[in-house]
Amino acid sequence: MKDDIIGIESIGTYIPPERHTAEYISERSGTPLDIMETKIGLRSKAVPGPGDHTVAMGVKASRAAIERAGIDPAEDIDLVIWAGEVYAEHPMQTYGIKLQDDVGAAKAWAFDINQRCGTVVVGMMLAKSLMQTQGYERVLIASGYRNCDLIDYSNIRTRFMHDLAASGVAMILKAGHPRNVVLEGSVISDGRFSEYVYVPAGGTVMPMTCEALEKGLQYLDVTDPEALKKGLDALSMQNFLKVVDESLGKSGFAREDIDYLALIRMKRSAFEYVANELGVDPYEQSTYFDTYGHMGQNDAVVSIEEGLRDGKIKDGDLVVLTAAGIGWSWNAITVKWGHWEE
Repeated sequence: MKDDIIGIESIGTYIPPERHTAEYISERSGTPLDIMETKIGLRSKAVPGPGDHTVAMGVKASRAAIERAGIDPAEDIDLVIWAGEVYAEHPMQTYGIKLQDDVGAAKAWAFDINQRCGTVVVGMMLAKSLMQTQGYERVLIASGYRNCDLIDYSNIRTRFMHDLAASGVAMILKAGHPRNVVLEGSVISDGRFSEYVYVPAGGTVMPMTCEALEKGLQYLDVTDPEALKKGLDALSMQNFLKVVDESLGKSGFAREDIDYLALIRMKRSAFEYVANELGVDPYEQSTYFDTYGHMGQNDAVVSIEEGLRDGKIKDGDLVVLTAAGIGWSWNAITVKWGHWEE
């Protein structure tokens, strides 16, 4: 057994029970209900209830992961990485440090990272590297997401984001843990898309004002929908395949070795395309979220939770987690589930 292996000791998830139904979104967006349910592939999505703040949901998921691992957070966690959203309880907080305190990880230190929906995969890559070079035994990666608040259903330019939802996830990585071993990751980012999707008001370019609020500039918007679509149509699916192939190759595997693909939520045709291109049955070897919505960087962890629950992931399986985030980025990381055998 390799001395420097890093394994997933436990995961935790929290999905609010509140829902926006496809009918509700259709009425407010003007998107026909049949398009919502078939092409977009959404019957409902999770939305935050009272108290379901961004870090708070990450805390709920973290507590579930800590309980599953059977550890004392005050003694056993060395590092906390916040891999959740920057749209959270209060601007300018360091959310990882807040979460560290909320879960009682007293001896740990904490920091935040951000790559939109790619952040959990990046967090796993960073945690593995830090554990191997700095000698940390356990790292808690936590995320919360409620960017659904930033969506104006009446804005047709953001229709592809009308499925944004809410949830919290957490993952505890342990050094020398011979189960669920984290292998290699791959990331592509393309800065040509960085100016296409953002919230117009609230930053230094356009501070938040009453006038900005009246114009709805506190919501996500797309500056040039046609240019974004044209650019992404030419690259996005191929970049998904590329990062998966690179992650597999660096881990010593190939497409035919994939047993479960933790794909992010996307429109149904794209989901099926990526799965089929990788040789994976989209519904037997992955999980499609038509009642949860797109939970950003949390999708892949929720997919693993669902895959384990439904018996789609078994000991010995090769699992690939994927992500893609506005800005734009594409991510993948490979995990050998179950007991590690060299």
